[in-house]
Amino acid sequence: MRGDGAKMSLRARLLAARAGRITGTDQSVVTGTTQADSAATAARRILDLPEVAAARWVAAYASLPGEPETGRLLGQLRERGARVLLPSMRPDLDLDFREYTGSLIAGAFGTREPPLGAAVFDLGRADAIVVPALAADVHGGRLGRGGGSYDRALRRARPDALIVAIVHDNELVDRVPTEAHDVGVHVVVTPRATVRCGTVDRARDPY
Repeated sequence: MRGDGAKMSLRARLLAARAGRITGTDQSVVTGTTQADSAATAARRILDLPEVAAARWVAAYASLPGEPETGRLLGQLRERGARVLLPSMRPDLDLDFREYTGSLIAGAFGTREPPLGAAVFDLGRADAIVVPALAADVHGGRLGRGGGSYDRALRRARPDALIVAIVHDNELVDRVPTEAHDVGVHVVVTPRATVRCGTVDRARDPY
């Protein structure tokens, strides 16, 4: 199957599973694990990354329903003194990044973003960038929703910026179909694993 066809098939399956998370019908959700538990553990894993702990500027995102929840992470980044940038969708589907100071408004496609008056900064300012994904693999492959917004934006990141994807445990897969324009990630975090891409060294369940 061509890369784009494989991506479409995997994307459709994962979007259906995330819809099941919202309605409570997704069978992959571990019984007894709450969204708050998973969010707390994933946030801790991200904050424990040395590059994030040292970062003065972190670009992240406000999660959509069904995605790994990021509200706790955003709050804890600010509590640590990091300045946080969140994406704002442009009409051409590229992204601006505005500073998050605690307030969010409705954005395009159901997203939430800082108010329009919030200061805009170049993504190249970020020391670490936390990105959404439908799936990711141990090689750094990342599957997005198909609009290409992050693939365009991440080309403006600093070469030394750490790029981190957050996914649910069952969305860390053996291989994500990729194409030449896809931008990979350096670390994948789930509630149960922290994966430095390109290795098979996983830090599982230390909390």
